[in-house]
Amino acid sequence: MSDDLQTDNLVVTENYVAWVSQEPDGEVVYHIELGQVTVHLFAEEWEELVDLVQAAAIEARKRRK
Repeated sequence: MSDDLQTDNLVVTENYVAWVSQEPDGEVVYHIELGQVTVHLFAEEWEELVDLVQAAAIEARKRRK
């Protein structure tokens, strides 16, 4: 098995990075590096997290008004 893992950065900020990898078994895994913590998510988990963050952003905007 090769040690080469295909990865692509989705977005990089000053403090965080989100990237995706294509695993040898064909699974797509999303990764979020938050300082000392890295979260690894399968595609279904990633979609749920994206929905959660989007909903939280909408709620936060409502509360600022």
